[in-house]
Amino acid sequence: MSEKPSSFSIKNWNQDDQPREKLRDKGKAALSDAELVAILIGSGSRNESAVALCKRILASVDNNLSELGKLSIKQLMAFKGIGEAKAITIAAALELGRRRRGGEALEKKKITSSASVFELMQPIIGELPHEEFWIVYLNNSNKVIQKNQLSKGGITGTLVDVRLALKTALEVGATGIILTHNHPSGALKPSEADKQLTSKLNTAAKSLDIKVLDHLIITEKAYFSFADEAML
Repeated sequence: MSEKPSSFSIKNWNQDDQPREKLRDKGKAALSDAELVAILIGSGSRNESAVALCKRILASVDNNLSELGKLSIKQLMAFKGIGEAKAITIAAALELGRRRRGGEALEKKKITSSASVFELMQPIIGELPHEEFWIVYLNNSNKVIQKNQLSKGGITGTLVDVRLALKTALEVGATGIILTHNHPSGALKPSEADKQLTSKLNTAAKSLDIKVLDHLIITEKAYFSFADEAML
């Protein structure tokens, strides 16, 4: 009796060697080009794993991704295990990479004052009929990494999860955060709840070496800055 061929499915590999799990657990940079392309195609053939197949495809273009991007759908389909759907997926992914290289890098906005925070956030929350709480996450050059809505409430208030705010800060590598929320009533004076929340977030952030740089209350045409008023 002939021996059954051993399975070449990635599912049967050690988890550390599975491309999807490797990317999830170790990050994008830990994967080889072949492993990244293998994630795109999902599976190989009966006698060849997805990674082995992708290594063979890459070897045909001297392991040059730019050259791989020049292959036509028909040329990709010439490799056993690559059907039309897989060939189109590879071509689409490489075209996205080409467009990304050709696009200009997004210039991160630098926060230089409370006024620059107001300019950033007023169009987002300044005219809302309900209250929203947002956090602006900054790198060590005070450039905006991202801004997130933390909560959305009613006309008079909103609840804020301090743990969620700081979890995101750690995930994006922020060294500073700016708290912002709007007052639909147009009143600029901070409430006791605003003061308590600012203090709570400030204390929690300090324990993680993250600075709360300011807290702005924003209305349609004006703002109140805790930092400007020496309340931080």
